[in-house]
Amino acid sequence: MFWEFIQEYEKQLNTVWSAIILAAFLLLRVRLTSFVFRILLKISRNAWNGFFTQLRVSFERPLQLLIAVIGIYVAVYVCPYLNETNALFNHVVRSSVIFSVGWGLYNLSSSSSVLFSKINKKYNIKIDNILIPFFSRALRLIIVAISISVIAQEFNYDINGFVAGLGIGGLAFALAAKDALANLFGGIIIITEKPFTIGDWIKTSSVEGTIEDISFRSTKVRTFAQALVTVPNATLSNEAITNWSKMGKRQITFKLTLMYGAKREQLEGVVKDIQILLKHHDAIHKETILVNVDAYSDNGLEIFLYFFTNTTDWEEYLKVKQEINLSIMAIIEREKLEIAIPSRKLYVEPDLLKEKQADTLIKQES
Repeated sequence: MFWEFIQEYEKQLNTVWSAIILAAFLLLRVRLTSFVFRILLKISRNAWNGFFTQLRVSFERPLQLLIAVIGIYVAVYVCPYLNETNALFNHVVRSSVIFSVGWGLYNLSSSSSVLFSKINKKYNIKIDNILIPFFSRALRLIIVAISISVIAQEFNYDINGFVAGLGIGGLAFALAAKDALANLFGGIIIITEKPFTIGDWIKTSSVEGTIEDISFRSTKVRTFAQALVTVPNATLSNEAITNWSKMGKRQITFKLTLMYGAKREQLEGVVKDIQILLKHHDAIHKETILVNVDAYSDNGLEIFLYFFTNTTDWEEYLKVKQEINLSIMAIIEREKLEIAIPSRKLYVEPDLLKEKQADTLIKQES
């Protein structure tokens, strides 16, 4: 009787301890998580920098879940009324651990992660910005697939039948998702040919703006009116794309019309001075500069100008264009010439004018 009392007392005491352990793990999981990361930071000797910050953000909540699972397992192990060797319980615990690890890796593989920049710096591998979102999403897809398959195998689920089922229904799936597949292949074409990358200014028949994001299905373009346009990759890959960000120089071309009163020497002086201006201007590309008297138009003498700026930035381009236009105006004023304004002159014969005046007087008298 005494030993039964002692055993019952021990069971009650262990049950209390089990509840205390579970409560301690649940209440202190945040502090325990911070403690684990402080240890990792000391081990790494503060050398992880941005990657450690990303690692902590990615694994903070999964680690809290993992600590809670450990607390539950220890509490069940201590509690005399529960069996920690139960097969279902062990499957759930191991699946929770797998889920926690997969969750952390899923967060770490986000496109905002500095993992790819670390790889670039350490191994001198050039990863284009356009590839990082695809790498991130592909890596996430692989992590999810592996996590689901491992958890399924943990519960003794045969995933081979599931894979075979996918193979049988693959044709029906492809027919139902042909638009999605077309967009996917369009995204692959954009990646391989790289007509643009994130941050480029592009123009197509359907949209013009700056590339913000590229996914498996679509590309997001921020227009200059600050609207966000989502273009399917299948559409974008079949359009003519003008990438203004890839310009090495920017074109300026126009016609300058002077009045017919200009003398040949004055016209030659204007052409020569404009050529000198463009050749000695630091912002003008020296390779192609064309300044020629082009035509006798209805309004005056046309001078054709064709040249390029070194800068491709829109704001800088407009500043250079303004400087050139003002300098050309100064040259024209120096030669005492005038820019022709579209106009017409009407010549009337004197006899015809007298007849019209006579007719007018007769009408007034009558």
